[in-house]
Amino acid sequence: MKRKLLWLPFLQLLLVAAFCGPIKEIFIKEVAVNKNISYAVYKGSNYSTEIYNKAFVQVHIIVEKVAGKKRSIVWEKTLDAKLLSLFPSLENAFSQRITVANVFDKKEHLEVNYTLTYYSGGSKLQMQVDTVLSAGTNSNNLKISI
Repeated sequence: MKRKLLWLPFLQLLLVAAFCGPIKEIFIKEVAVNKNISYAVYKGSNYSTEIYNKAFVQVHIIVEKVAGKKRSIVWEKTLDAKLLSLFPSLENAFSQRITVANVFDKKEHLEVNYTLTYYSGGSKLQMQVDTVLSAGTNSNNLKISI
């Protein structure tokens, strides 16, 4: 009789292995978190010389939620073009805080893309910067120097 029952622990182990994974996923769900992004826009150089009197810059900021190959824009803003000399210094930077709700840290991450478009004397120059925000932290700071 004992020999016939020797296979019973192996059967139990097999059943636990087969059902433990799906059960674990059903009962242990990842909790969505809110992510905060603070950004500051400021002039990084002295634009007081005459050459910059008719130079403008426009700032376009996009925050995307990325899960695998799927991307979705969760926030977007364009700061109208204005003279370079009119932008504040770092101490007086234009700043804003964005909150992105329902981010699953293990499956998703946030990316911030900003484009600086400079206009001067009929010419146009675009500079693009992409930043992947760190996982595990709920607050990120971004400095945009024009």
